[in-house]
Amino acid sequence: MKAGFVNIFGKPNAGKSTLLNGLMGEKMAIVSHKVQTTRHRIKAILTSDEYQVIFSDTPGIIDPKYKLHEKMMQAVKGSLEDADVALLITDAREDVAESHEIFKNLRLKAPVIVILNKADAIKDKAILEEKKNFFEQQEYCREAIVISALKSDGLDILMQRILHYLPEGHPFYEGDDISDLPTKFFVGELIREKIFLLYQEELPYHTTVLVQEYKEKNTLTKISADIIVQRETQKGIILGEGGSMIKKLGTMARKDIEDFISRKVFLELYVKVRPKWRDSDIYLKEYGY
Repeated sequence: MKAGFVNIFGKPNAGKSTLLNGLMGEKMAIVSHKVQTTRHRIKAILTSDEYQVIFSDTPGIIDPKYKLHEKMMQAVKGSLEDADVALLITDAREDVAESHEIFKNLRLKAPVIVILNKADAIKDKAILEEKKNFFEQQEYCREAIVISALKSDGLDILMQRILHYLPEGHPFYEGDDISDLPTKFFVGELIREKIFLLYQEELPYHTTVLVQEYKEKNTLTKISADIIVQRETQKGIILGEGGSMIKKLGTMARKDIEDFISRKVFLELYVKVRPKWRDSDIYLKEYGY
C-alpha cells in the first residue's frame, strides 16, 4: 500500500483550494476569487484499497503584514517539513519568474511536481509547452503537469504521478474520515466563504468566524456562530440595512452546510466587534489560528 503526505504550495489565487477539492471529489476547502481566502492548513484524507493520500492545502505564500499572516506562514512552514510529495502550483497565465523564485526558495527535500493550472484559459498551446519545459529544467522539479483544476482536466494523470512518487507504508488514519479537522471547523469556513462572496474589498480580510454551538438534535443540527469584525462600521455593513445582508449570508451558508453534513440546519449568526483581533495573540488563539 502507498501512504503519505502530499502538500500543495503556491502564490495566493493559483488554485490550490480548487485543486484540493477536485482531487478529493468533495468540497473541502473554501474557494473565492479573492486572494488569501485560505488561512489554515487543511488536511484532506483520500483512502482506497491501494493507497492513503493525505493532501494539505496551505495558505498562499506572502510576506506577513500582521500576526494573522505570520500564523498563516507558520502553517506553510509545517507543511514543508512533512511532505512526501510536494505539488507546486502556478497560474499558467502568469509569468513564470515569480513562482519560480518562490518554488526555489522553498528548498523542498520531497519530490516536486510543478502544476501549471488554469490551462483552459490559454489558447496558444506552444506557450504552455514552453512554460512546462522551463520548470522541468529546474533542479527542484521532477516533472511538470498542465491541468485545469476548475474543469477537472488532467487530474487523473496528476493522481497517477502522485502515486508514482508516494512511498509504501501503512495508513496514518483509520476509518473513513476525510479530514483530521472537526466538522465545526468546516462549518465556520463555509460561513467565511460566503463573507468573501458577498462583501466587497477589504472587509472579508478583517473578518473571521467562531462557531460557538454545534448541537445535533433529533431532526436537525443547531449551529450558532459569531462573525468577528474589527470596527463598528464593519458590523453595520455585515448586517446590512434592516439585517438584509446577514439574512442573505445565513441563507447561503445554511444551504452549503446542509449539503456538507447531509442534515437540516438551524443557523444563528451574531456579529461581534473585536478591535485589532488580527494582531492579538489572545484573539488569534481563541479563533483557532
